Amino acid sequence: MFKSIRWKFITIYFLPVYIAMLIVSVFIIQQFQEYQLNMVSENLNNLGRQEGLIKTIARFEDLNEYKEDIQRNIDQWPTGLKEEVFIVNMDFKIVARSKNSGTNRDAIDILDYTLLTQARNGKTDQKDIYIESRNIITKNMAFPIQLEGGQPKGILYIRADLSDVYKGLERAKIILIEGTIIALFITVILGFLIGRSITEPIIDVTKKASGMARGDFNQVVEVKSDDEIGQLAEMFNYARAKLNVTLSQISSEKSKLETILSYMADGLIAVNNYDEIIHANPTAMEMLDLTEEEIRTKSYDEIMKKLNENLTLKYIQKNRRMSNYTGKETLKIGDNILSASYAPYMDEKGRKAGIVMVLQDITKRQELDNMRKEFVANVSHELKTPLTSIKSYTETLLDGALEEKDLAVSFLQVVNSEADRMNGLVRDLLQLSRLDSKKVLWNKKNSNLVKIGQDAVNKMEITAQNKNQTLSFITKYEFLSVYVDKDRIEQVIINIISNAIKYTPSGGHIQVQVYRDKNYAVALIKDNGIGIPKRAIPRLFERFYRVDKARSREMGGTGLGLSIAKQIVVAHDGEIFVESKEGIGTEVFIKIPISKKKD
Repeated sequence: MFKSIRWKFITIYFLPVYIAMLIVSVFIIQQFQEYQLNMVSENLNNLGRQEGLIKTIARFEDLNEYKEDIQRNIDQWPTGLKEEVFIVNMDFKIVARSKNSGTNRDAIDILDYTLLTQARNGKTDQKDIYIESRNIITKNMAFPIQLEGGQPKGILYIRADLSDVYKGLERAKIILIEGTIIALFITVILGFLIGRSITEPIIDVTKKASGMARGDFNQVVEVKSDDEIGQLAEMFNYARAKLNVTLSQISSEKSKLETILSYMADGLIAVNNYDEIIHANPTAMEMLDLTEEEIRTKSYDEIMKKLNENLTLKYIQKNRRMSNYTGKETLKIGDNILSASYAPYMDEKGRKAGIVMVLQDITKRQELDNMRKEFVANVSHELKTPLTSIKSYTETLLDGALEEKDLAVSFLQVVNSEADRMNGLVRDLLQLSRLDSKKVLWNKKNSNLVKIGQDAVNKMEITAQNKNQTLSFITKYEFLSVYVDKDRIEQVIINIISNAIKYTPSGGHIQVQVYRDKNYAVALIKDNGIGIPKRAIPRLFERFYRVDKARSREMGGTGLGLSIAKQIVVAHDGEIFVESKEGIGTEVFIKIPISKKKD
């Protein structure tokens, strides 16, 4: 309960009032009691010191002898209901008394011996005495009865009942206690109201702050005053608005960053110094073939040790101090090759908190690099072979073969053939270069693919007949409109037919079909030749790729025909693909979109 500031306010108000009321009450009671007792003492003293009274009694020589006269004098004294007067002789015998009961008892039995003794010795004294039989407190005063300068003849003993005084004191105490209780009650109420006026805005701010902690930033504190509490509410609202804007900006930036990390082509992994993976984007998980469960349960070193031990955190911390914990390694996962670059990231104090690793899939780059190297090697080889033949035949002619006409003519024919071969290679390379650089000037217009296919078959028919092969053209369409460069598409079909003739044995059959497949016009070149191994089909359209290099060179060709064919078909928004079974035959499909354009 006292953890609440409201109760602390009540306590702060309550205690000073309580202490003040307590001190004031004690002081008032003491002063009131002292005043009342002094008043009684003064009354008794005045009563006892009435000179007429003392002198009247002192005139009697023997108090015992004139006790009736003394009694009549006492009865005439103006005493109150609470005062009692006793005339005592020197032997401590009661001679007379107010409210006389007719008894003559010893004073010692009912009066204080000390006061009697003091008065008999000529001294006046007083004393408060509790009378147990009557359960009261009395004020007692004893005066010596004597003439001026004479010897005491007796004792005037006056006793007053203090019950009314103490009852008044008790009543005053009750009044003060009641007043204190009322004052404290009012203090508690006021403290509660004042405390509530202070704590309610604080409680409101606390609740709204709790709501903000749960993510609800639409909290507004009502400003009810211009004092410090009101200023606190205004500052809270200002801070909330600023925080809302700041968090919105942070959330937006975080969302952008998460989107970038999630959809970036490169993989990213962040690892802290405790070997825990704190972030891995989807690309990294896909590259490393990891699941969410593995990211949560396995350590970084446990995962990376199986792939490349040089990328483990333990190895990096031990061996990469000189390079400031940066480095680069290569990973091979299945058929994929990954490049892993890593560097440290810092905490808010500028200390190394872990490493960030970026993974790049360089498989295609590696393949392209290998293809480039292979391309250079193939071009070099393709040029070297005819150049070697030309040089050897030329040297032979220079050494004297020119004298033999028939032999010289034969050698020159070989030189001419090899020159034509190099010229064809250079021509194909130039055509590929123009296709790659998009510098080819296409003469596209609406054409009939049926007519293009028929013309290609007619041009290759004699070549097929020379190998004792049957070349046929089949279609049920008269017109299939395609928007193409007619000469280029015819070149592609002729190239495919030429390959079919080359790799089909004598007596074989080659068939060209033209038909429609949905929104495409299709030219199918089908043979029953030697076929293509399944492993070689994906690489058929690579430059200089040959299934059987030795045999291909014997049959002529540069190894670039299919690459050029694919480039031309793709440039017409079409596609070309091969289906083949070794020893059974090959089917080449050329698909070109049906034209919707008008000349």
